[in-house]
This record gives sequence, structure tokens and C-alpha cells, in this order.
Amino acid sequence: MLEKKPTQEEMTSLMGEALFESWKILCERIDETYDMERMWNSGGKAWRYEFKYRRGGKTLCALYARENCFGFMVIMGKGEREIFERERQNYSTEVQKVYDESTTYHDGKWMMFFIKDQSLFGDMMQLLKIKRRPNKK
Repeated sequence: MLEKKPTQEEMTSLMGEALFESWKILCERIDETYDMERMWNSGGKAWRYEFKYRRGGKTLCALYARENCFGFMVIMGKGEREIFERERQNYSTEVQKVYDESTTYHDGKWMMFFIKDQSLFGDMMQLLKIKRRPNKK
């Protein structure tokens, strides 16, 4: 856990205004759909910050920030991968490519998206719905 979460000014100066705007929009969409605990952490070696959505000890997804870069990670377990593979034609070719190129570990397939704009947000919300039914009306 971070001692203090980054300010909007720090995030804007780190990521750039357009990417931070996209970050906020994705967070709003997740917040509108899911009631989750939100946790800030350091981003490890590759990222400055990690912002994780969790509930009941299970992670829904995580957003990552570093200089001029924004990442979105979702880990798909075995059953979730089966659902994705049945429905893969409903996803953009970019999402299918990330899925195909992602490494599968013992706990699931770690899909990392490097966000340039909001074009994949619809697909990302669909991936989250595979992981967990929305719990907000």
C-alpha cells in the first residue's frame, strides 16, 4: 500500500493530460458497474503506480501508470478463458491479439493492455463481466 495516493496533478504530469483523462473515464466506468475496494500500490519495477480493484480478496483488474503510459491488466482464470474463447469473435482484433500473446501462468492468463485512447474500453468492460457480474444497479 502507498503511504499517500498520488494527486490529480501528479498523475497528469506523469501520464500526460490525455492519458490521465482516459484513466479517469475508465475508472468511472468501472466504478459505475462495480462496488469494489480500491488500492494504490507502487508499480514495481516497470510502473510507477498500481491501482487495483478488489473485493473479497479477489482482484477484478488493475490499472498501471508510468511516464506517458497507462496499462490495464486483467487475469483470466481457466473458466474465464473458456468463456472468452467461446465469445472471442465479439472482441476487437486487438483484444484477441493481446489474449493470444499473453502468458498463461498457474493462476491464469495475464492480459496487459497498453492504453492509447478509449477505443478498447467497451471490450475491457466485457472482459470484466466475464470475471465478475456487475454488482451495481
